[in-house]
Amino acid sequence: MAFEWLRVIPYSTFFILFLSFAVSFATSFSNRVLTNREQLRAWSKEIAEWRSDSLKARRTGDKKLMAKVKKQEKHIMQLQWKMSRQQLKTSVLWFIPLMLMWYVFLPQIINIYEVVAYLPWFGEELRLSVFLWYLLSSFLVSALFTRLFGLGMGGD
Repeated sequence: MAFEWLRVIPYSTFFILFLSFAVSFATSFSNRVLTNREQLRAWSKEIAEWRSDSLKARRTGDKKLMAKVKKQEKHIMQLQWKMSRQQLKTSVLWFIPLMLMWYVFLPQIINIYEVVAYLPWFGEELRLSVFLWYLLSSFLVSALFTRLFGLGMGGD
């Protein structure tokens, strides 16, 4: 088999780390390109203001403010739907390639249940399978790319 070296740690560890890095970069980059970040921020700000008004109206019992909030509710729901649609663009784009990677490509070259990484920091040695190591790596790398590409919903 051409990929026997992938069954040996640290090669398998680094291969999965590289894979999570590549996939996270590609998804973050496509997210950056396919979504209008300024529009999402504006919608998010409008929704936050509406929620604040809604909470204030409930707390104070202000009927005038409550009527204003109720009047805007349909518009806010539409904005939330538009935001969800914008954020789902990347997910829809990457769904099939990721399924192919996990169910066709990876099983051909490595056993996805095989231990590829050890974490010694939790008392006993924690053994991570391909899937768990990918999940952990991907989570950490995605956080890095979210920051680098300015994909968070904050006002960066």
